[in-house]
Amino acid sequence: MIQNPKRYTITAALPYTNGPIHIGHLAGVYVPSDIYSRYLRLQGRDVLFVCGSDEHGVAISMKAKKEGITPQEVIDKYDGIIRKSFSDFGISFDNYSRTSAKIHHDTASEFFRTLYDKGDFIEEVTEQLYDAKADQFLADRFVVGTCPKCGNEEAYGDQCEKCGSTLNATDLINPKSTITGETPILKSTKHWFLPLDRYSDFLNEWILVGHKNDWKPNVYGQVKSWIDGGLEPRAVTRDLDWGIDVPVEGAEGKKLYVWFDAPIGYISSTKEWALREGKEWEPYWKDQDTKLVHFIGKDNIVFHCVIFPAMLKAEGSYILPDNVPANEFLNLEGNKLSTSKNWAVWLHEYLEEFPNQQDVLRYALTSNAPETKDNDFTWKDFQARNNNELVAIYGNFINRVVVLTNKYYNGIVPQPNELSEVDEATLTELKAYPAVISSSLERYRFREALGEMMNVARLGNKYLADEEPWKMVKTDPDRVQTQMYVALQIAAALSSLCEPFLPFTATKLSRILKIESPLNWKTITDNSDLLPAGHQIGEAELLFSKIEDEEIQKQIDKLEATKTANIAENKKAEPQKDLIQFEDFAKMDIRVGTILEAEKMPKANKLLILKVDTGIDVRTIVSGIAESFKPEDIVGKRVTVLVNLAPRNLRGVESQGMILMTTNAEGKLVFVNPDVDGVGNGETIN
Repeated sequence: MIQNPKRYTITAALPYTNGPIHIGHLAGVYVPSDIYSRYLRLQGRDVLFVCGSDEHGVAISMKAKKEGITPQEVIDKYDGIIRKSFSDFGISFDNYSRTSAKIHHDTASEFFRTLYDKGDFIEEVTEQLYDAKADQFLADRFVVGTCPKCGNEEAYGDQCEKCGSTLNATDLINPKSTITGETPILKSTKHWFLPLDRYSDFLNEWILVGHKNDWKPNVYGQVKSWIDGGLEPRAVTRDLDWGIDVPVEGAEGKKLYVWFDAPIGYISSTKEWALREGKEWEPYWKDQDTKLVHFIGKDNIVFHCVIFPAMLKAEGSYILPDNVPANEFLNLEGNKLSTSKNWAVWLHEYLEEFPNQQDVLRYALTSNAPETKDNDFTWKDFQARNNNELVAIYGNFINRVVVLTNKYYNGIVPQPNELSEVDEATLTELKAYPAVISSSLERYRFREALGEMMNVARLGNKYLADEEPWKMVKTDPDRVQTQMYVALQIAAALSSLCEPFLPFTATKLSRILKIESPLNWKTITDNSDLLPAGHQIGEAELLFSKIEDEEIQKQIDKLEATKTANIAENKKAEPQKDLIQFEDFAKMDIRVGTILEAEKMPKANKLLILKVDTGIDVRTIVSGIAESFKPEDIVGKRVTVLVNLAPRNLRGVESQGMILMTTNAEGKLVFVNPDVDGVGNGETIN
């Protein structure tokens, strides 16, 4: 860990330009990295915060094929959406680049060539998966199959999204081409590999010894598992028609593997920034007094903690990351976020549907950040955090302070009189908060830091509630001057302490209090006179607005519609079974019946025991529908019964037939319904 660095280079994972940004991306990467960068700037540190669009992934080519457009059209479309979303949301990048830019192609090619000339690559002819029908090698996400580690049948050729394992396409069991659906064959091809096994000793010493105590347990644990499992050479080139050409002879038709070129995007983004600003880029990547921090999601841990550091080490002139504070995943309403299934809260749509409420989402995502485990975003929780915390605590305190100051003193900060013990204690506690919040942020505990910032608002609310200046103003106006002065100091401190977390709120509050520039946190610690007597503040404005039930229900309904559409789209008819003769069908005796009684089978979650009047008798039928229907709801229900099915003993109860069921368009279990006029129990269905 670097102590007292001269400068900071902060990187945020490059988003794929195959879709917009959603709340999972924000919670995992962009909100915490922005909080950290804003915090460092408030401390007067030299900070460079870079990112950019990742535009060479196989997902881009797949999106282009699906939409019938070129990869360039795909990346131009989504790069524009992503850039605007980040800007409107207040992510304070110093530079946002794109890997399709010439400066990136040149930087990545130069990096590859440096390692190539030093003999750091292994050149091998290997057998790779090949789709003969498409006449194409299947890299990464052009192939799906069963994960050899967890059994997930929808693992990709580069990674299993269920267990997080990093894979090679040839690792998959029962692979299938995502292009044609065909089973691929193995075909020989030449590629260049980075021999990670050569760097085992270096990685062991650097990570497993050097960062055992300061890296997050989830990051350290995943890296240790990978290293302990044995490192193998990793391909840095691919057979693709989209990406950066491999810059050596004999590599026609080969592209740099996206996970070789993408992290180099941080370096090329820095170069782009330096050229624009007239600065030197190298100190931010090559000076040992620079602290490099990567913000990523847990699916990128191996690439940023093993592969990229090995690349930097091989090149020889770059610094290594000081920390990689990766977050876990954020789920949505109990289900995994999915771009392909549209199961997401998209940032650009949120900004349209909740105008001027960027900070509400930042607050909800940070207070529920998946820092140590996967967490769940729900719209009800989002509403509660806004209404019960931002509005009721923070907004309420500021509104009372500003309204009372305008009411009693025409908006002029009053001259305090002698401070009481309560006043002194309150101001002393206020002065301690910058250090408390800093301690959490320096350790990448953003949820904890946000909670401490909100405790400042709670401090102010408690102070006003206990002192009750609105009552005392009639009996001791001199005392009220001191009370309002103290409350105003807390409000002023909040305008700066909240800036990393709630930048739009900080700007609005500073405007209300007429504070021209953000207060330095050291000033808050050292000085009780943040808003001096005689300072003129502005009129009251609501910092936050209550979010009504109707707004939240609209979002819930939107997700339900997405779920229904996904079920309908993914519902596939079962293949036709083997042919039967008419005589086989004629043997089935299918009749209309009525359920007379229903009860749950003891110690069985799925089974109901039914008494059914079939018209010819009353018989017992055991049916596996308990998870879809309550017993009391189906008594009296008319059903379709296969009455001549051979009896079967289920958990000690003989079942004498079968109730016919099917699923509807929403995937819900329903009865094959015989409720038609003129049909009675026992009548056969032909």
